[in-house]
Amino acid sequence: MRLGVSISLNSENMVTGGDYANGMRDAETVGFDSLWFFDSLGRGNFRPDPISAMSAAAAVTERVEIGTCILQVPLRHPVELAHRVLTAHFLSEGRLLLGVGAGSTKTDFDALELDFENRFKQLTKALPMMQALWRGETVRDVNLTPWPSVQGGPPILVGSWAGSRWIPIAAKQYDGWIASAHFTNFATLKEGLKRYRGEGGDRAIATNIPVDLTAESKPLADSDHLDLRCGPEEASERLRKLAEAGFDDAVVTVSAVTKDHLKTVRALHP
Repeated sequence: MRLGVSISLNSENMVTGGDYANGMRDAETVGFDSLWFFDSLGRGNFRPDPISAMSAAAAVTERVEIGTCILQVPLRHPVELAHRVLTAHFLSEGRLLLGVGAGSTKTDFDALELDFENRFKQLTKALPMMQALWRGETVRDVNLTPWPSVQGGPPILVGSWAGSRWIPIAAKQYDGWIASAHFTNFATLKEGLKRYRGEGGDRAIATNIPVDLTAESKPLADSDHLDLRCGPEEASERLRKLAEAGFDDAVVTVSAVTKDHLKTVRALHP
């Protein structure tokens, strides 16, 4: 199982842009397989725009995959979004993984005066349109004329906690499935993975796994949310269980951007 990381910025670890970029670079240096970026606004806590952050990550790294987990597609116009994503895909030289979803937080939509209830219909319409633009087709009299190196666009991974509709879509129409460990318990993660594999799905990623290695340890029960708020030994055991369940990737979230902390977290799953 590959291990990815998302560096979570919050009011307690306010850093400079240089610190943030160095954290991305250090994550690659200590051996993480991927870097991931969340998408939120209007929630009372600043997070960098994920596409801008992916472009920055592409500039300071050479090997790691770079992804969103997840990008709320209905918050953007699909033509403009297709152009921005294609730019990040170009800068990353093919390392980009586009995790997408309809969104789950109404305040994000309220901030932009958008229809929250219609978000799944918007996602369903937007994804094929974006793919057509990446192939070089004309959509609404627009043609992005993608260069050969980025034609076709990045792989698309569909984020769905446990949705009966979107897990089969992820398996049959797109390149992977992203499940949020923060919002689902371990039993739900395993059940969703079983359904995803049963539909023929390939890459399965469990993301949003918070880390606090100073917390009190206890064995992980199926009814628990999967996190690494425990001692290092138990954290390693929880990642082992996730790998044993069959996930291809795990994405942990860290709030400390020091190289030593990143190295400690990376060592949890050799």
